[in-house]
Amino acid sequence: MTYDIFLALTLFAFVTSATPGPNNMMLLASGANFGFVRTIPHMFGISLGFGLMIFLVGIGLMQIFDTYPVSRTILTIVSVAYMLWLAWKIANSAAPEGSATGGTPMTFLQAAAFQWVNPKAWSMGLTAITLYAGDRSVWSVALVALAFMIVNFPSVTIWVVLGREMRRFLTSPARLRAFNWGMAVLLVLSLYPVLLP
Repeated sequence: MTYDIFLALTLFAFVTSATPGPNNMMLLASGANFGFVRTIPHMFGISLGFGLMIFLVGIGLMQIFDTYPVSRTILTIVSVAYMLWLAWKIANSAAPEGSATGGTPMTFLQAAAFQWVNPKAWSMGLTAITLYAGDRSVWSVALVALAFMIVNFPSVTIWVVLGREMRRFLTSPARLRAFNWGMAVLLVLSLYPVLLP
């Protein structure tokens, strides 16, 4: 992989990691509900979990989709069902007393595992492997995964900080509830590109 291609890959990784999607909507909600420090395991789970997913998909799992196209349809159905359930959980995550510290944030392992049912993560990963690791060699796939891990953490940090800053406006139970419902709706809307034919 040349320097120019790696630079293009890094830019692609930044843009796709920083734009709204399921991970970033959940991080925004987590930053608002739990603060920055309690969301750190969630952030690392996304960055490292997504890098591992890209690597495993690139070195072999992508062939499953090539060989059995129905597997992609099954993955889409499972992913959409899980995302709808997750949106419901976010919508109802406001603490009874209106405290922004109630409940528990997503753990490292939960966030890493979530990448496997995140439609945007699959789309980003498959596109990155196709464009930047066409030969699917271990070295080129590892570079794609590494680029995403390096760029992803600063990108997701922006969303957590934004959520944390919103906490000062979410001091009443009604505002926190409205915010959580708004995040749930945005999470559902982020599925729109996946459901397009």
